[in-house]
Amino acid sequence: MPLGSMRDLLVLELQDIRSAEAQIAKMLPNMAKAASAPGLKSAFERHLAETDGQIARLDQCIAALGIPPSDTVCKGMEGLAAETRDMMDEEGPDPVLDAGLIGAAQRIEHYEIAAYRSAVAFAELLGASEVAALLRQNLDEETAADRTLSALATKEVNQTAVAAGTRISES
Repeated sequence: MPLGSMRDLLVLELQDIRSAEAQIAKMLPNMAKAASAPGLKSAFERHLAETDGQIARLDQCIAALGIPPSDTVCKGMEGLAAETRDMMDEEGPDPVLDAGLIGAAQRIEHYEIAAYRSAVAFAELLGASEVAALLRQNLDEETAADRTLSALATKEVNQTAVAAGTRISES
């Protein structure tokens, strides 16, 4: 699709984000199964429900702008999903693997946050205030999910992982 206008760019961004969210929705149940810490498992399960709502809001944005269906595949999320699957396939102490899952999940969240920030800015520039408001809701949820993951890491998982794993000694 040629990018002849900011509207074209917003359309491309929405299609890409929609694909990313769909990929995440497929991955989150497996991430929840792979997590051993109850708080992390619960965070992934809650975020799946949020992701379903985010997809619904994206569909509202797409309908509001009259965007045709797309077979766009978010390549960035494909890469992040592959890295996350690799982490889920690793072997080691459960707390260490949980810390790795949090890192993988935060890379995903940061990718989404960047995409939503751009899309909100484009929608606002184009005067699509309803679309911008829906996208801002998704952005707020992604930011909150990132904060939840950070809190789980610093208050629970990382300390348990250090105790469970071998420390690297400095030479």
